[in-house]
Amino acid sequence: MAPQARVGLDVALRKFPARLKEKKVGVLCHSASVTSSLTHIVDALRDSGRCTVSAIFGPQHGLFGQTQDNMVEWEGATHPTLGIPVYSLYGAHRKPSLQMLAGLDALVVDLQDVGARPYTYVWTVKHCMEACAEAGIPVWVFDRPNPISGADFDGPLLSPEFFSFVGGAEIPLCHRLTMGEMAQFVKAQYVPTVDLHVVWMDGWCRDSLWNETGCPWVLPSPNMPTFETAMVYPGQVLLEATNLSEGRGTTRPFELFGAPYIQPEKFRAALKRFRVPGMVLRDHDFIPTFQKWRGEHCRGFQIHVTSPRRYRPVFTTAAIIAAAIETSGGQCAFKAPPYEYETVKIPFDILAGDARLRQRLESGRFSEETGKEWRDERADFIRTFREFTQYPEKAA
Repeated sequence: MAPQARVGLDVALRKFPARLKEKKVGVLCHSASVTSSLTHIVDALRDSGRCTVSAIFGPQHGLFGQTQDNMVEWEGATHPTLGIPVYSLYGAHRKPSLQMLAGLDALVVDLQDVGARPYTYVWTVKHCMEACAEAGIPVWVFDRPNPISGADFDGPLLSPEFFSFVGGAEIPLCHRLTMGEMAQFVKAQYVPTVDLHVVWMDGWCRDSLWNETGCPWVLPSPNMPTFETAMVYPGQVLLEATNLSEGRGTTRPFELFGAPYIQPEKFRAALKRFRVPGMVLRDHDFIPTFQKWRGEHCRGFQIHVTSPRRYRPVFTTAAIIAAAIETSGGQCAFKAPPYEYETVKIPFDILAGDARLRQRLESGRFSEETGKEWRDERADFIRTFREFTQYPEKAA
């Protein structure tokens, strides 16, 4: 087994950054912000005695993953033992106010991302970088693995006119960057005045998958229970913008999908022509306990990724939607706004990157050629990506 990667938090605790010593810091964190021994960052920094945690900020789903479903806001409070403010950045505020940042010497960011553009944590970080640039406060990012970076890039780029809280940079749906690298990318492209510092990991290489890092998996959000969930998420998140269930309300969200109108045999026949690589679909019906089709029997499947490095999560889900549209007799549909604070644009379009994929799916023009066009479209991004890479593709 490969040696365990050391996340940025572990690195920082072993050799604490001099410029954070004896400083009053705010910490942007969540349930997965833990050391290799599963100590939460707030407790680890407090126990270290090297700085003072003066405020805590939490992203979507709350500080400890308490808000189960999408688009459920939460309110801040006072930390029960430290007596310091806990600020919600998924409610009345998504960007810290100057009042929230008052008195802080730095903001420390420690969030576990999953390598998919619509996962909102990185856009919370972008908002924090903007606020800290305005307030003159440095930002420190403690880096963590991209759990699916061993898989290839996939999906179209996001067009700037479709920027939203599920996408704030011109990157593909499956992007291979870590949170620290993404912060550097955001600084270079959008927030050049922020004073940014990154504590990089030790012993991590980009072509690894989470189960090869030796790091413990902690749910970064309520519907991301396993590394296998993260593998399919960059594509399956698109189902949120359709009336297909993405498995919310089951114990295997995003891996399971379906709807009462799915006809398994017809669906399989339609999907077969797309020659989707790296996975097997297994019939698996379910009855969601919440969200779409709550309490109704959904005919569906579980995605089993058999070859992660060949698997194409976005192409796979686009093919799934195409097959559902073809075989549902008009019952498969795209959802209308609102979605994640966007009240005008179609939810699928802001997730996909623009309107083109939806239009192709609706007209029956989605094909393997679409995937080739995405590869051509990503060429400039991949050149830019190489400017921000901090980790080798393979272990030395």
